[in-house]
Amino acid sequence: MPQVCTPVYKRGTVGKGVLTPLAAKATASSSPPEPTAATAFIAGPSGLACEQVPLARIADEIGTPAYVYSSAAVREQYRILSEAVGNLRHRLHYSVKANSSRAILELLRELGAGLDIVSGGELYRALKAGFKGADVVFSGVGKTEREMEEALAAGVLLFNVESEEELHVLDRVALRLGMRAPVALRVNPEVLVDTPHPYTRTGEKGMKFGIPFDEALAVAATAIALPNIDLLGLDMHVGSQISQFAPYEVGIKRLLHLRTEIERGGKAKLTHLDIGGGLAVTYNAETEVDVGKFGEVIREIVGGTGLNIIIEPGRFLVGNAGVLLTRVLYRKRSGGKQFIITDAGMTELLRPSHYNAFHRIEALVPNGRTTVADVVGPVCESGDFLALDRQVDDAAPGDILAVRSTGAYGFVMASNYNSRPKPPEVLVDGSRFAVVTERESYADLVRGERADLDWRES
Repeated sequence: MPQVCTPVYKRGTVGKGVLTPLAAKATASSSPPEPTAATAFIAGPSGLACEQVPLARIADEIGTPAYVYSSAAVREQYRILSEAVGNLRHRLHYSVKANSSRAILELLRELGAGLDIVSGGELYRALKAGFKGADVVFSGVGKTEREMEEALAAGVLLFNVESEEELHVLDRVALRLGMRAPVALRVNPEVLVDTPHPYTRTGEKGMKFGIPFDEALAVAATAIALPNIDLLGLDMHVGSQISQFAPYEVGIKRLLHLRTEIERGGKAKLTHLDIGGGLAVTYNAETEVDVGKFGEVIREIVGGTGLNIIIEPGRFLVGNAGVLLTRVLYRKRSGGKQFIITDAGMTELLRPSHYNAFHRIEALVPNGRTTVADVVGPVCESGDFLALDRQVDDAAPGDILAVRSTGAYGFVMASNYNSRPKPPEVLVDGSRFAVVTERESYADLVRGERADLDWRES
C-alpha cells in the first residue's frame, strides 16, 4: 500500500519556484509585495497590463482570442490561504478541473501544493507536471476501472470514494493488481448552501455527489471489511463560490462525529480529513470572502483532532488570475439593441451561457465613452454571448477587450464547436511572458479523424 506521506503536511510554508524572475529572487527580502488577484491587471501607459506586460503587446504578438494568466496572482492567493490556515497539519490540494494548464500545475507544485483530480486525464497531466502519486487525491463520482488501475499504479494518496458500488469495484481492481487501495469516503454532509447558481451546489441532500450521510456509517463498515481497502479518511465538498462559513462548520462537525462512530469499534484509525474547497472569488463588486476568518473557523474545529487536513482550492487560486483577450470584429444594431461582436464566444468561455455568469469586460485602451450592448461571439447559436444588456466601453472594430476573472473554468471548458480552434494560453511572470499552450490549427481539428476506414464486419 502507498505510504501516507506525512512530511507534506506543513505549517503554512510557501515559496517561490523557477518561474520567479531572477532579480526578484535575488532581492526577495526588499522587493514590494507581489500583485494580488485584484491588482495583477492594472491600467498602465499602454493600457491594461498584466503585471509588467501590456496586454496589447500580447494581443499583437500572439493574436486573439487568447487566455493570459498572472503567475504572481496565483502565488499570492496560495500564500493568503495557506497562511490563513496557519499551524494546522494541512496541505492545499489544488482542484485541477479549475485550470489544468501544465504551466499552472508546475507553478503550484513549486509552491508546495498537492492536487485533487477527477479523471485519468488529470492524473496524466499531474504526472507530466512533476507531481508524484502521493501528491494526489482522486475524486469524482464515475471512476472507471482503467482510471483506478492507473491511480493505484501511480500510488495516489487517497481515492475519495463516492458510493458503495464504487468501493466494491475498487476492491476488485486492487485485488487484481495485488495492491491495497487507500480510501477516504466522500460523504454528502447534507447542508444548505447559498451559491450563485444551482449547478455549483454539491453538498445538499439529493445531489449526485458523495455518500448519503445516513448511509455513511454502513458504507464505512463495508470498507473496513473489504480485504483490499484501507479506510484512511473522510471527505466532503459543500459546493463552489461559498462566501459563508456555516456550511463548512456544520459539514466538518458532522464528519468528525462520523469519524468517532467509525473508530468506536477499534477496527479503523482515520488519519485524513478532506474538507473540500469552494471558497468564493469576486467577479464584480461582491464583498471578498474573509479568508482569515475562514482559517480561524477551520482551526477552531479541527485544530485538536490530530488529523491531516486536506483543502481543495481551485477557483480561489486561479479565477481572478486570468483574462480572456478578444478583438471586436463588428458593431451592429438590431431591434433597438446594440451588439458588439467579438472573435471569442461560448467556444472560448462557456460560463456566461451555461451558468448565467457575470464577467467584467473592458477595453484595453478605453476611449472614454460607454454604451449598453450585448457582447456576443461568432458562434452560430443564440446562446453565444459574453454579456447581455451590459454597460461597457463603446468599443469599435479592431479594439481589444479583456474579459476578466477567466482563470478558472475558462480554457478548460473551451470546445471546438463550429470547428473553431481552441485559443492559446499565455503565462506572465513580472516583465516576461510565454505561450504555454499553442493556438490550435485547422489541422489539429481533424488530427484524430481517419480518411481510410478500417471497416469491421458484424
